[in-house]
Amino acid sequence: MAEMNRPPRRGPRGPHGPGPGPVEKAKDFKGTVRKLIKYIAQYKAAVIAVMIFAVGSTIFNIAGPKVLSNATTEIFNGLVSKVQGGDGINFEKIAEIILMVMGMYVLSASFGFVQGWLMTGISQKMTYRMRKEISEKIHRIPMKYYESNTHGEVLSRVTNDVDTLGMSLNQSITQLITSVTTIIGVLVMMLSISWIMTLIALVILPISMILIMLVVKKSQKYFKQQQEYLGHVNGQVEEIYGGHLVVKAFNREEKALEEFERDNRVLYKSAMMSQFLSGMMQPIMQFVGNLGYVGVAVTGAWLAVKGTISVGDIQAFIQYVRQFTQPITQIAQVSNMLQSTAAAAERVFEFLEEPEEQNNSENPIAPSEIQGNVEFEHVRFGYDPEKIIISDFSASVKSGQTVAIVGPTGAGKTTMVKLLMRFYDVNSGAIKVDGHDVREFDRSGLREAFGMVLQDTWLFNGTIMENIRYGRLDATDEEVIAAAKAAHVDHFIRTLPDGYQTVLNEESGNVSQGQKQLLTIARAILADNRILILDEATSSVDTRTEIRIQKAMNNLMKGRTSFVIAHRLSTIRDADLILVMKDGDIAEQGSHNELIAKNGFYAALYNSQFAEA
Repeated sequence: MAEMNRPPRRGPRGPHGPGPGPVEKAKDFKGTVRKLIKYIAQYKAAVIAVMIFAVGSTIFNIAGPKVLSNATTEIFNGLVSKVQGGDGINFEKIAEIILMVMGMYVLSASFGFVQGWLMTGISQKMTYRMRKEISEKIHRIPMKYYESNTHGEVLSRVTNDVDTLGMSLNQSITQLITSVTTIIGVLVMMLSISWIMTLIALVILPISMILIMLVVKKSQKYFKQQQEYLGHVNGQVEEIYGGHLVVKAFNREEKALEEFERDNRVLYKSAMMSQFLSGMMQPIMQFVGNLGYVGVAVTGAWLAVKGTISVGDIQAFIQYVRQFTQPITQIAQVSNMLQSTAAAAERVFEFLEEPEEQNNSENPIAPSEIQGNVEFEHVRFGYDPEKIIISDFSASVKSGQTVAIVGPTGAGKTTMVKLLMRFYDVNSGAIKVDGHDVREFDRSGLREAFGMVLQDTWLFNGTIMENIRYGRLDATDEEVIAAAKAAHVDHFIRTLPDGYQTVLNEESGNVSQGQKQLLTIARAILADNRILILDEATSSVDTRTEIRIQKAMNNLMKGRTSFVIAHRLSTIRDADLILVMKDGDIAEQGSHNELIAKNGFYAALYNSQFAEA
C-alpha cells in the first residue's frame, strides 16, 4: 500500500503543553513579517492602544508585590515591637496598604481586559478582511491555478491559515508586549531591592537553559520521527478506509494490518520518548528554580539580619523571582508561535499575490448582442507554450447549429471549450463569436453568453428550487417549474415529500446521478444562454436515463448554438456538424452520414464502439 506522509501542522502536545516538535517555518520570515506589519498598519491606532493598556496592566501587576512587601514588613516590625513592649501591629496602615494593592490589581485586571478586547477586535477584523480578500481573489484567478493546485490547498488557506494567523496574532502580540515589559520591570524591581540577590536569581537562568537545551536536543529526533510516522499511520488509515472494498476483495487484510502494526510500533516508541523527554522539562525547571529560591532565601535572611533589607523585601523578591522565569518561557513559546504565524501569513500573501485574469478589452462588447455564430481560425495553443497540443484548428459554426466534438482521450476536445470561454487565451490564431474576437469581450461578460452542463454535476446544499434558480437568480417560481418540466424532471420532483422545497444534502446523495444531471439541465434551461456546452453529460448514467437526459438536452438545445463533447457516438448522430479531433487538430468534419460514408477515422471510432459492445 502506498503511504501518505501528511504530518499535521501543529506539533504534538506533552503533558505540560506543546512539545519542542518541528514548527512550520516561513521561507522568507523577514519579508513576510514586513508584509504583515504593513497589513496590520490599517489598525495602527488600535494596536498602539493595545500596547499602552498591556504595558499599563503589566506595570501595575509588577508594582503590587513591592507595595505588598510594606505590609509584611509592618507586620514583622509590629510583632517585634509587641515582644519588646511596644504598640504592636498598626492594622490601619496595613489596611491602607492592602487597599492600595487591591486597587493596583483591579487596575491591572481592567487594563488587561481592555487590551484583550481591543486585540481580539483587531485580529477578528483582520481575519474577516483576509477571508473577504481571498474570496474575491478566488474569482479573479485564472483557471490554470486551479488545475495546478488542489482544492484542499486553496481551502486550507481560507480556513487553517487564516485561523492560525488570527489566533496566534491575538495571543502572541499581547504576550510578547507583556513578557518583555515584565522582564524589564521585574529586573528593575529586583535590582532596587538587592543586587546580590538579583545576581543569584540570574545565575539559575543559564543553568536552566543549558539543561533544557540538552533535553530538547535529545528529544528533537523523537518528535521528528513521531511527526513522520503520525503522517504514515493517518495516511494508511485513510487509504485503507477509503479502499476497504478493494482490500477485502483481494484478501489483503493481513498485509494491511502488518504495515499498520509496523508503523504504529515506531509511532508508539517515538511518541513515548518524545512525551517523556518533553515532560522532564518542567520538573528540571522547578528543581533549578527551587535551588534558586533557597539561595535567595538564605541570602535574604543574611541581609535582613545585617539590616540591609527588610523582611517584606525578601517576600517581594521571591515573588519577583517567580514572575521573572515565567515571561522567559512565554517568549520562547511566542517565538515558535511567530514562526507559525509567519508561515501561515506567507501562504495567504502568496495566494493574494497570484497573477489574475486580465480583461484586455478597453471597450468590451455587450453579451446581449451575441447571436451564437462561432469561428475558429487557425487556433494554436499549448498550456505550456513549449508544448503545443492544438497546432492548427479551424471550423465555422452558424447560430443555432449543434456541433459535436469527438475524438480519443487527449485529442483536445475540452481544451477547445476552455479556449472558447476564455479560461485560456490562444497562442496564435483567433476564436470569434459573431465576428468579434473573444478577446474583445470582457471575460465575465463573454461567459454570461454560455451555459454549461458537465459530466461532474454540481449541486449545492439547499432546496431543489434554489439549485435550479442558480441559473438565473431573478427567476420566479413559475419559471423554475417551467424549466424543470422542459428538463423532464418535474414529475420526479413532485414525488418527493417536500417537492421543490426538498433539501439536497451536501453530497446530493438523496437523488440519483441521472436525476442530478436532469436538475443541472433544468438550471441551464432557466439560464437561457445563447451558446451551450454539454461535456459528457450522459457518460455516467444507464441507457434508460440517458434517453430521458437526451430528450431534456434536445429541449435545451432548441434555437441555441450547442457544442456537445461526447464519447458515446450514438448520442450525436443528429448533430448538424461533427468535428473529429485527433492530436489537437480536426481530422474530419461533416454530418454523421457524410463521415460514415468517408470510411475514415470517425467511421473507425464509431464502428469500434459497437464492435466492443
